[in-house]
Amino acid sequence: MGTLYSIGEVLIDFIPLQKGKALKDVVSFERAPGGAPANVAASVSKLGGSSAMLTKLGEDAFGDFLLEKLAEAGVETKHIIRTSEANTALAFVSLREDGERDFSFYRKPCADLLMTADEVDESLFSAGDILHFCSVDLVESPMKHAHLKAIESAKRNGAFVSFDPNVRLPLWDSEEACRETILSFIPKAHLIKISDEELEFITGLSDEQAAIKSLFTGDVKAVIYTRGADGAALYMNDRKMESAGFSVQVQDTTGAGDAFIGSFLFQMLELETAPENSLSILEQHGEEMLQFANAAGAITTTGKGAISSLPSIRQINEMLTSPL
Repeated sequence: MGTLYSIGEVLIDFIPLQKGKALKDVVSFERAPGGAPANVAASVSKLGGSSAMLTKLGEDAFGDFLLEKLAEAGVETKHIIRTSEANTALAFVSLREDGERDFSFYRKPCADLLMTADEVDESLFSAGDILHFCSVDLVESPMKHAHLKAIESAKRNGAFVSFDPNVRLPLWDSEEACRETILSFIPKAHLIKISDEELEFITGLSDEQAAIKSLFTGDVKAVIYTRGADGAALYMNDRKMESAGFSVQVQDTTGAGDAFIGSFLFQMLELETAPENSLSILEQHGEEMLQFANAAGAITTTGKGAISSLPSIRQINEMLTSPL
């Protein structure tokens, strides 16, 4: 079984102890490890897979805390670099009554954006591995070029590449810069995971099917389209598979999409997926993989925070056999 390498931000999510309040009105928070790429890596390791994080953290207490929590989750941390040039990133979150979120980010500057292309080990990846990335760390910075180096190295060594745009507009100078950057990275990936809230913004197309079709460019072999509680669909060329969502009592949606894609990629690792066999594997197992991933995402929303709420295989199988 290969390794999931996740590159990008690791940060502290400060989760409010009160729901239904605007961020300016929240008076107390609890800290939780976060950052979408880190959540995905933790999802894979918690399910029993091998995962590692590629990033840079500040030489501060928050960086110490994140290293500790990633290691506890089973994520390999030896490739994480520390720096005194910038602090570890923070995100303050407010939760509406329905569990949806508003964010305020403290990451100008932050340590993860300082990782350079020279700090990416070209020999790290091999066939059977998966490289996963998101868009938050694709802003103009040394880290953007580290992503380019990692993607190039992974593909050259036969690894599979996954991209979840995970749009966070407050972190960009403009909506257009965010959109153009995401569109430039989509052709570099083999698998794209995109949500119903992101599709029109990224593609510029209001017709759902036309928008999804437009994502099949460059090396893209498959697109996963997620619709929250309404489930998800997997598209491959002219083929479509769907899986319904699960009804649960939502506490916090933080990390649900990361749990979804993490559990999907875990299954791809189990099935020894590579770029050349990915379509046949997805055609054969896609529906059950979607169902497994939907269950993982749903379970994650029933707790607070991302990594602490990620499910085990036992929890997922219980939901699949006795859906809530």
